[in-house]
Amino acid sequence: NINTSNEGSSGINAEYGGERFKKMIHKHLHCIQPNNNNSTKNLICCLLQKGQRRFFSSWNGNNTIETFDRSMKFIQRQRAAARKESREYDYLKTEVASRLCDRLSDIKGKKHTTVVDWGCHAGFIAEHLQNREDVQNIVMCDHSPLMLKRDVDLDASKYPKIQPTRMVCDEEYLPFKPKSIDLVLSSLSMHWINDLPGMMTQVNQVLKPDGLFLGALFGENTLHELRNSFYLAEQERIGGFSPHVSPFTRVSDIGNLLTRANFSLPTVDVEDIVIQYSDLFTLMRDIKGMGENNATMLGPNFTSRDTFSAAAAIYKSRYGLPDFTIPAT
Repeated sequence: NINTSNEGSSGINAEYGGERFKKMIHKHLHCIQPNNNNSTKNLICCLLQKGQRRFFSSWNGNNTIETFDRSMKFIQRQRAAARKESREYDYLKTEVASRLCDRLSDIKGKKHTTVVDWGCHAGFIAEHLQNREDVQNIVMCDHSPLMLKRDVDLDASKYPKIQPTRMVCDEEYLPFKPKSIDLVLSSLSMHWINDLPGMMTQVNQVLKPDGLFLGALFGENTLHELRNSFYLAEQERIGGFSPHVSPFTRVSDIGNLLTRANFSLPTVDVEDIVIQYSDLFTLMRDIKGMGENNATMLGPNFTSRDTFSAAAAIYKSRYGLPDFTIPAT
């Protein structure tokens, strides 16, 4: 797994020790092609000098393959929060946060002294917890300072009873002491975590005995209409395909991940939310406004206008509704 930079081979030399890295590549390639030194040298040269692409793949040194570019997601969240019309794109996150908080009503006779909203965005969960008598303190955590503090001027109206504490931190690392939290909530944030099993293990460690974790994330069929439309458009236009929609966790894997993280009594269910848009471009505008645009390490470098137009036409023809709108699941 090799992480290069835009400066050609300098990123490799700095990170892996230059000549030592070259010898390692020579050794492995020589085992594959022992009688073709020129081919091996050409391949190494191409590998080390390939500076036009941002990466081949990424490895963080902790046995975790990085699927998502966290730095890019940080920039996207910052830009989304800085938009004047940022609050216009809160509708989906507000709805999911409301449904997640409703699940707490199924738990009777339990007091949550300290609640952590992990990956809080602009504080949608804290807003829905205001009228709950079983909640005392709320800590909101997000890695985007602008998104976290976007609604500071509205604190008096959004949080009339429980004023939350804000904390800027990366969602992949929980900065809490073991067994110190009563309840951890996470709404539409976990799908950008590279090490999801590790994150769930951390959550279990910071929870008190008999603590509770409730989370909501996009499932595997999210935006399948958009994904299929781009797939068909690019196959037709360029004869290939690049990921325009981030990969999402399979529902069948969530229960296994919770069990692996030593949670007891894991429960997983699925809810479909279908939203109608006028066309593909309106859908993509809202996705960008939410800060949920693609941030995969293998994302496309460039998509032509022709491909966008073809994808929009395919979306309309395959999934269009009688009222001339398109659904997004």
